[in-house]
Amino acid sequence: MSDVLSDESRLAADIERLKAEFPKTRELYREVCALLFFRFGVPPTANRLYNLVRRGTMSTPSSVLAEFWAELREKSRVRIEHPDLPKELGEAAGELIGTLWTRAAASAHAELTTLRDDVEARRAEAEQKVVAAREELGRTEMALEQRTAALLAAQVEIRELERQQAHEAAARKALEAQVKRLSEEVVARERDLDKVRDTFSRDLEKLRQTADRAEERLRASEKRALLEIDRERGTVVKVQKELAEATKRAEKRDAEHRRTVEALQAQQGDARQQTGVLQGKLAALEEAYISLQEQLKSPRATTRPSARRAPTAESRPPARRAARKAAVGKTARAKDRA
Repeated sequence: MSDVLSDESRLAADIERLKAEFPKTRELYREVCALLFFRFGVPPTANRLYNLVRRGTMSTPSSVLAEFWAELREKSRVRIEHPDLPKELGEAAGELIGTLWTRAAASAHAELTTLRDDVEARRAEAEQKVVAAREELGRTEMALEQRTAALLAAQVEIRELERQQAHEAAARKALEAQVKRLSEEVVARERDLDKVRDTFSRDLEKLRQTADRAEERLRASEKRALLEIDRERGTVVKVQKELAEATKRAEKRDAEHRRTVEALQAQQGDARQQTGVLQGKLAALEEAYISLQEQLKSPRATTRPSARRAPTAESRPPARRAARKAAVGKTARAKDRA
């Protein structure tokens, strides 16, 4: 069944190819007749031709098929023309040769069928190989697509790297120019540094000479300072001794002063006590005096009692004044001592 379908598919493919090669209808029918008879071993009929070609009318494949059979018979008949050969013998010989040609054609057709089967088997095997090859081609195409994508990515990366390389080259050129400029500046600065070194050496020598002179002056100053320090030390020792003696005298005076102050404080306490006593006595005398004045002012007082008390009243004020003077004198003396 698969072989029949395979023959039909190959026949249809061949007819489509013939339609493209032979646009004229009669030529196309004649080629289809030859295809069916010689390649596929199928005797062509008018209906089959029309079903396969589908061009023209039904009379076209019939007339083309009649011409094909006539031509085929004409070609299969062998004519032996010889002047000494009788006509009947020639025809018989022609028929014999035609029969031989027919048998040879049948044998060739059988061999062709065998060959076609072999070719068909090979074709099936080839188709399997084609399917496998197509699968392999699919895998290869997929791998190729992946490699193409990777290649595109690599190309993009290469472009990026080239761009970076260009930037780096520009940066390198700029750095080289900067390095060259810096080298020139370094050379110029080295020249300036040599000049500065020479100047510094001269200035250093001057400074050394100045330092030597200053060191000599410093030594002399140190000697003078040491002498002055010795004199000052002697003076300090003398002053310390005098200060110690003055401190002792001050301490002695301070002790005497403390004793004097303590004595004065004691005297002041005694004076305050005496003053308090005197103030008490003074207050009593004042009360007595006030009482006496009241008695003198009383209307019931008589002449005799007043005569007796008069000397007492007259003698008391002087005594009170004397007491006051004595208290004031003691207070003033105590203040002066303090």
